[in-house]
Amino acid sequence: MEENEKHDENPQNERENIYSKSVRAGKRTYFFDVKATKRDEYYLTITESKKRSTVDGNFFYEKHKIFLYKEDFEKFAEGLSDVVDYINKNNVVNESDNSQADTDTKSENTSIPDVTFEDLDNKKK
Repeated sequence: MEENEKHDENPQNERENIYSKSVRAGKRTYFFDVKATKRDEYYLTITESKKRSTVDGNFFYEKHKIFLYKEDFEKFAEGLSDVVDYINKNNVVNESDNSQADTDTKSENTSIPDVTFEDLDNKKK
């Protein structure tokens, strides 16, 4: 999905966009868009976009979006930095697995167990 495609859907959206940055990361693309409210206050939208296909072979983009407002930037950045540092220090991953972030393959050295929703249901009983 190109940046222009995203904004052509809504011409008013074009006027609100202040700055955009896209980051391709494996099968996902992340969009960081600075937008303005009606009162010209800036906020950030972070969109994760992943190309998916239906059973009939058609493609669509699955999107997840969060809105981050200026008053929350510092706490968000601190929290993000904290969890990224934790992951980098505690989750030892084989270098060849880094390019396959979508797989659940973990190194034998990791202490984080695999949990599925079925596992959670069984623990409730």
